[in-house]
Amino acid sequence: MNLKPKNILISGASSGIGRALAICYAQKDVNLFLCGRNLEKLEKTQKICNALGANIFIKAFDIKDIDSINRWVEEVYAKYDIDLVVANAGISAGTSLGSESFEQVKEIFDVNLYGVINLIQPVIEKMKQRKNGQIAIISSLAGFRGLPSSPAYSASKAAVRVYGEALRGNLAQFGIKVNVVCPGYVKTPMTDVNDFPMPFIISSTKCAQIIKNGLAKNKSRIAFPWPLYFVVWFATLISNKITDPIFARLPSKKSL
Repeated sequence: MNLKPKNILISGASSGIGRALAICYAQKDVNLFLCGRNLEKLEKTQKICNALGANIFIKAFDIKDIDSINRWVEEVYAKYDIDLVVANAGISAGTSLGSESFEQVKEIFDVNLYGVINLIQPVIEKMKQRKNGQIAIISSLAGFRGLPSSPAYSASKAAVRVYGEALRGNLAQFGIKVNVVCPGYVKTPMTDVNDFPMPFIISSTKCAQIIKNGLAKNKSRIAFPWPLYFVVWFATLISNKITDPIFARLPSKKSL
């Protein structure tokens, strides 16, 4: 495994954690392949990273568009071999209107789960040919315990967490490293809309550095901040009779 990846592909790079990761990896002789839905925001990320000396290639498309992703991956691999892919694109929404609509649930799963699959599957096949590469899947601490305030989001992040953990063992035989990233609250446009307290919230810059350090060490699970991680992990060990009333009182995130 290349501990200092040169060719890095990041989804959801137009803002938030994705942009922070691009900036964190941006340096001379590094090629960054960044995608997202908003071209204008991607161009802003590109400008920042270019100033740091990296070579930036951007592509605007919806992570749900399988054909566009496949074409882009082929275009990239025609000239470069990806060392690291970060499946970061995601959306968040909750039950502020009382419950989740079918449309909201489907949109969250389409982006958070199938968006990950759409991106990494074509890359996996390329990495298997080289018997080398690294895949980082961005999950969440919300993926450890279903939250009544955001059922679909919790479930989608739980799915990609378990999927990534299984892939790690499955793809090791091909020389491919897989890491699952489970952040807590991070200050991004996604959390800026929250009108409730967010314990242990950290900046996207600090988040990106933690992720980068964890990936360099090939940690199977990169979960942080540790106090919130411990609370969430401990909650999975306690009887639901105790935790259900507590989680039921948590504030709800806005619906889509």
